[in-house]
Amino acid sequence: MEDAKKKSDPKKKPGGSNAGKYKGVKSFCGPSGGAPKGSYPVNTCGRVAAAKSYARHAPNPGGIRKCAEAAGKRMGCGSSKKGK
Repeated sequence: MEDAKKKSDPKKKPGGSNAGKYKGVKSFCGPSGGAPKGSYPVNTCGRVAAAKSYARHAPNPGGIRKCAEAAGKRMGCGSSKKGK
């Protein structure tokens, strides 16, 4: 019975070490990269940058980066030097 609990614990899954830690945050990119729901928060520009930085720990890092990039654009985070 304890093994089943370990498998269902989102903190034990890849990219889920802080899943559930962010109370009050509504925007997450974890599921986009195969990580547990409630991981990779993107509610501030700093967290968008952190999500991109830590994406390598997720099962699908590209999904996290793509989601975080979109969230950053919606919030007007940073300035992209592409096309300048």
